[in-house]
Amino acid sequence: MPLVIGSQRVDITESAARIARLHPQLEERAKALRSQPTQRIGPKGFLYVQQRELAVTTPNDRLISVLGSEDATTCHIVVLRHTGSGATCLAHCDGSDTENEVAAIFNAVKSLSQASPDGRLELHLVGGFIDQRCLSQKLTSQLLESFDSQPDDIHLVTFCVTELNDTEENGIHLPIIYGIAVNVKTAEICKATFEDRQPEEDLRSAYTLTGGTMVNIYNAKTEQVIIGPYSWIPFPNIDFWLEQDDDQILECFSTSPLAEPPHFVAHIRSTLQYVKKNPHPAKSIFPDRKPRVYKKQVDGSWERVFPDSAGKVTF
Repeated sequence: MPLVIGSQRVDITESAARIARLHPQLEERAKALRSQPTQRIGPKGFLYVQQRELAVTTPNDRLISVLGSEDATTCHIVVLRHTGSGATCLAHCDGSDTENEVAAIFNAVKSLSQASPDGRLELHLVGGFIDQRCLSQKLTSQLLESFDSQPDDIHLVTFCVTELNDTEENGIHLPIIYGIAVNVKTAEICKATFEDRQPEEDLRSAYTLTGGTMVNIYNAKTEQVIIGPYSWIPFPNIDFWLEQDDDQILECFSTSPLAEPPHFVAHIRSTLQYVKKNPHPAKSIFPDRKPRVYKKQVDGSWERVFPDSAGKVTF
């Protein structure tokens, strides 16, 4: 079924700027989103979604009310919501396996909407800029094509990508929006930055850095973050990379070195150190071959929970 805007099918062969010009409501919404002040989201009721992760929940969730992600340069942040059930998925896509990632996003929302047949699927795409390697443009096209091939109509509501998310400073192109949050209960989307990226930020980053595919990190039925079990092969030449200066790490680990946020290199170093410390995570992190499970607390902290011998979860 087609990707649509109003009653019109989206011409997915057009550039982002051309699609926005053909549909002024998209251009206006992108302009409004870009002009928002960046909101700083605290940890209460919040779940951070890293690169190559998705999380989906509903307004009935007692613990998580806001999903968010940032540090998107050439990456795109995707929000898909069913207006009947309120089921909302946020994903951080980097172009590594777009077709399968979109299918996972679609299926995650549909699985939580089976009891609410009325309503429609609404899509919000944010991220990318005019980068030198045209990776943003490529990912925009991949996402449009993949959503256009899903079995249900999907209504494109927010489209702030690539050319529509670009600014230029001193001759250097940069994204205007690096991160967004979505309120699962109200469907509001805002430009955002975040105080909390837990639980297990380094572990989740290590899985992505070592080639992991997109994973759904949240179980909406149990209201728990589920991490792993993961495995990876030892990272090649890890000591060499840890010895390199910041400029070298930025150049070699980023798709857009001139556009990265200030903490990018520190994040990569921390992740590399974690991988070095845990070359065989099946032994050091997941010795029982079970996931690490966390639950959000009322104060915004995360508490690890453990299944007992009867299969029940205890704190």
